[in-house]
Amino acid sequence: MKALLVCLALSTALPQIVQAASYPVTVRSCERDVTFDRAPRRAVSHDINLTGMLLALGLRDHMVGYTGISGWKTLDPSLREALKGLPELAARYASVENLVEVDADLFFAGWNYGMRVGGPVTPQTLAPFGIPVYELSESCSWIMPQRTASLEDLYRDLDNLGRIFDVRDRATALIGQLRERIARVAERTAQAAQRPRVFLYDSGEDRPTTSGRLGMPQVLIGLAGGDNIMADVAASWTQVSWESVVERDPEVIVIVDYGPTRWQEKRDFLLRQPALQSVEAIRERRFVVLSYLQVTPSVENAAAIETLAKALHPQRVGQVQP
Repeated sequence: MKALLVCLALSTALPQIVQAASYPVTVRSCERDVTFDRAPRRAVSHDINLTGMLLALGLRDHMVGYTGISGWKTLDPSLREALKGLPELAARYASVENLVEVDADLFFAGWNYGMRVGGPVTPQTLAPFGIPVYELSESCSWIMPQRTASLEDLYRDLDNLGRIFDVRDRATALIGQLRERIARVAERTAQAAQRPRVFLYDSGEDRPTTSGRLGMPQVLIGLAGGDNIMADVAASWTQVSWESVVERDPEVIVIVDYGPTRWQEKRDFLLRQPALQSVEAIRERRFVVLSYLQVTPSVENAAAIETLAKALHPQRVGQVQP
């Protein structure tokens, strides 16, 4: 969370754009073009990672609320302080009524990040109310073909938000900082002779929820010098079978820490399962804990890569300074 604090501080220190952007501004959002005649003044974000992007760009004063955090996640003290006084309009999913009541002029969300295919809140259902939607790029795989996840998705979102809100200088500076941090780690891990097999465990007992090659963890694991054992699964966040985990025999398990179930409870559940006793990561008790904010598209992705790289290649990576 230290990285997000740095981003929040930088957002107030970065220079303001001298000349206002030339509106209207049109950006690409999944399969759509979205046009803004002015910078949104009453934006609503969904989920902790998307909300964090707006805060990192210094856009708190352009927000009228947020949704989808307290129903699943716990706010870090720094985020809680940054959001103080800003209402959470819905603990889980926003309704059309939630957004109309606050006269929202942007809903920043994604597929399975506040919107569901065929659900009540989509770009199409909000259009009659004049509420534009900008979709998280990683989530586009739910509605259109995608080859694999990429950090370029995150950079594209930050740049587009910079254009939408006329703070592109801030976005460019933030993207540059993230690229520099990640490049320092990737340069060292690229030279590693071996790449540990990694399984990401989000949740689930009967069937584990994990991430395939269309989710951000695919990128994080790869740049940290590991191989996602579910890279052949053409999905972002999805369920698999425990049998497939055993067959692929991960050497390291990444546990996603969020919500009411603590990471220690998730670890203990994995250690208790008889079917997993042959898995190397279980036998050797090799676990890495990352937060939900770190493994989803966010300004914390650089910190996730640093943490994971240190665990996978401690001698090669050492202490990478942010």
